[in-house]
Amino acid sequence: RVGLNFIDLMVRQGNIDNPPKTPLVPGFECSGIVEGLGDTAKGFEIGDRVMAFVNYSSWGEVVCTPMEFVYKIPDDMGYPEAAAFPMNFVTAYMMLFEVANLREGMSVLVHSAGGGVGQAVAQLCSTIPDVTVFGTASSFKHEAIKDSITHLIDRNADYVQEVKKVSPDGVDIVLDCLCGENTGKGLGLLKPLGTYILYGSSNMVTGETKSFFSFAKSWWQVEKVNPIKLYEENKVMAGFSLLNLLFKQSRSDQVRAVMDKLLALYSQKKIKPLVDSLWALEEVKEAMQRIHDRGNIGKLILDVEKTPTPLMANDSTETSEAGEEEEEHEGDNGSKERTPFIQ
Repeated sequence: RVGLNFIDLMVRQGNIDNPPKTPLVPGFECSGIVEGLGDTAKGFEIGDRVMAFVNYSSWGEVVCTPMEFVYKIPDDMGYPEAAAFPMNFVTAYMMLFEVANLREGMSVLVHSAGGGVGQAVAQLCSTIPDVTVFGTASSFKHEAIKDSITHLIDRNADYVQEVKKVSPDGVDIVLDCLCGENTGKGLGLLKPLGTYILYGSSNMVTGETKSFFSFAKSWWQVEKVNPIKLYEENKVMAGFSLLNLLFKQSRSDQVRAVMDKLLALYSQKKIKPLVDSLWALEEVKEAMQRIHDRGNIGKLILDVEKTPTPLMANDSTETSEAGEEEEEHEGDNGSKERTPFIQ
């Protein structure tokens, strides 16, 4: 199984620095079974159930990656969950605890609260006493995620005013996945000694026409930040890129230590990856469109063994490799949409 992330949309659109030459196989995380080992590989055996980070090429039937990026899957974790685990939970954990130093009684604002990282943030915040979580999300997601977020805000509302209605002094941590759009608003919400973290890319794939191939105009309009103002207001501004940390800055040991902590939390049933839906590789266009339109609640997973849902479906059902019953819904033949089983 393969995790589908916003960075995959960026790669497809060419919205990254120094994109690799085509043809290329996308994808940065996966789960599966060890089929072969290098001569110096230790700690793993053929047949082990594992999840891994990959520097591209995870969308394949066979994936090759250094063992420093590979982790064993707990016995009670399925492959879709495992593919949804590494990127979202390591990103959320490192931002909250290693960059922002989340502690008891703090407050956090997270954008895209219904997405994979947003839900990981919410779950990790719940492991610390008395943490208040503000989250922005599309209104149709509110019912599904209301139990995981303390205060939900419609993503089209003025979130600054909504936060200040509840907490006039603002929040301790802002997690901004909106590509630096309205950075000043996020910084303005911080309490003294608060931390603003820019980590995401979701607006890089959103254009005014909502066409999948629209480039983000906001990419060229990132706000400037005055360092003197940060000093005067006692605020911290930070950036976080897990892929750069792994593949450019050689911090795999640090990431492994975080994974150990996360797997301990999973074994204690304090966290659990949320899988939105499973898609066949042939359905990747529609899966990407679902992320682009912010239709997902949790993580989308590509399943190389899954049979595509027919464009014109009937009322029959089938069972996937993961043991999930998949309902085939009547599709609009004009738009050629496929709707997979949504967990």
